[in-house]
Amino acid sequence: MCIIWGIPYLMIRVAVRELAPVTMVFLRTGIAAALLVPLAARRGELRPLIAGWQPLLAYTAIEVALPLYLLGHAETKLTSSLTGLLIAAVPLIVALIVTLSGERARLGLRRWLGLLVGIVGVGAIVGLDIGNIDLLALGEVALVAVCYAVGPLILARRMGGLPALGIVAASLALSALFYAPLAAANWPAAFPSAHVVESVVGLAVVCSAAAFLIFFALIREVGPLRATVITYVNPAVAAVLGVTLLSEPLTVGMVIGFSLVLAGSILATGGTPEAVAEP
Repeated sequence: MCIIWGIPYLMIRVAVRELAPVTMVFLRTGIAAALLVPLAARRGELRPLIAGWQPLLAYTAIEVALPLYLLGHAETKLTSSLTGLLIAAVPLIVALIVTLSGERARLGLRRWLGLLVGIVGVGAIVGLDIGNIDLLALGEVALVAVCYAVGPLILARRMGGLPALGIVAASLALSALFYAPLAAANWPAAFPSAHVVESVVGLAVVCSAAAFLIFFALIREVGPLRATVITYVNPAVAAVLGVTLLSEPLTVGMVIGFSLVLAGSILATGGTPEAVAEP
């Protein structure tokens, strides 16, 4: 998951060079839904979702539809590596939500220390110069981080008895239906380049269809808080891709930061897995 959700930032950055963010999201979710909906229907995993349609809609909006668009729009102004860095705030946001909800027993000093060390590490990977950042894009990525913190909690606490494949397929299909008219109004005048097509297909097949299924399994095994710690390593993946494919500079901060990221991940994920609602 660290690798699979570390590469989308690069692909999104490439895709939005020629596609409007709404068009990119439609193609990403539409292709992924086309792959998964028939399989979910054949396995009978769509009908059970009717009983849980309210949390399904909330999950779709918060985990899929809104953040995918915000990421695409933000990356028209921000680099892929910096976007990945900002998303690394997700585990800390989850920890705060869990704490404020009264579940303090799940957060010991070691885990808090791990969360903070991880944030320091991802900050060192790329560096953060607020003066050179588009503030609107910064706010969009911050909202994405909140969405990615809340989404797994909805999944674990409100949708534990629903089939994972059905949830993924339905949420992707609903998102594609929502963005279809917007994408039609912003369809590109010329056929996209090969790199853009490759990026969209990668986003749909690897980073959406396959990734969400794997992420669901991860949440069920280790809980929503520990599952989001993958966002500590995502920025390192984004930074490596930026250096190798986009010619971004490799700094000492990146090397030191990656070491801190690994240390923070070990600290934050230590201990007993959290209880998660099972079917």
